[in-house]
Amino acid sequence: MSTAPLLEIRSLAVSFTQYDRGLRRRTVTALAGMDLTADRGELVALVGASGAGKSLLAHAVLGMLPPNAVESGTVRFDGVVLDPAARRDRAGRDLALLPQSVTFLDPVTPVFRQVRRAAVLAGRSAPDAVAGAALEHRGLGPEVHRRYPHQLSGGQVRRVLTAMALMGDPALVVADEPTPGLPAEAVRAALADLRRIADRHRAVVLITHDLAAALEVADRVVICRHGRTVDEARPADFHTDELTHPYTRALWHALPGNGFRLTEDA
Repeated sequence: MSTAPLLEIRSLAVSFTQYDRGLRRRTVTALAGMDLTADRGELVALVGASGAGKSLLAHAVLGMLPPNAVESGTVRFDGVVLDPAARRDRAGRDLALLPQSVTFLDPVTPVFRQVRRAAVLAGRSAPDAVAGAALEHRGLGPEVHRRYPHQLSGGQVRRVLTAMALMGDPALVVADEPTPGLPAEAVRAALADLRRIADRHRAVVLITHDLAAALEVADRVVICRHGRTVDEARPADFHTDELTHPYTRALWHALPGNGFRLTEDA
């Protein structure tokens, strides 16, 4: 019986070819070496500052990089190495992205129709009933079915996106910055929902810059910087002063509750 994690990313690098004036070509390296694992029943938080490459990793896992991207390294899913095309084929079924922006919803289509379409694409029978049940399960009754995304609160939009992401019963859910702009109560609800998803024998990768919030729900925390993963720690390590990497310590000390202490470690 295999003991390999459900998701295993090793030395993932992504670069883009760009053209300057005069058709001069240059290569821009966005990810320079990302390592991450996540297993069923586990919520792994990928934490880093803006521009660290977190969202790009999310899109790479789903095989959703643009055509000018060049990828190296390995991504294994359930012990099998998958190239970008194979990962893209599994997106929406075995692999699901919970995106960060309301722009992933169609602004001119009512919510229920969008959730129903997700059910159809996932191959679910009786898509009307499935879509209604998925929304109701997340506290969204018939009164929101005909509403458009702009008529929903931020928390309601997140619940719609979550219902759609889980429609194919994926084994892996990648949640890309699911809480920015939400009030504190909605943030807690969204993170608790992700924790429940992991506890239902799925793997969850939570991509966030909110270290303090991640510590409330994560089993492990992976720290990234400048397109590389630089450290991995347990949530308990942050509260017992057992952090060993200087950048991880700098992130922790810079939080408001820790006095905004900026150190040379950063």
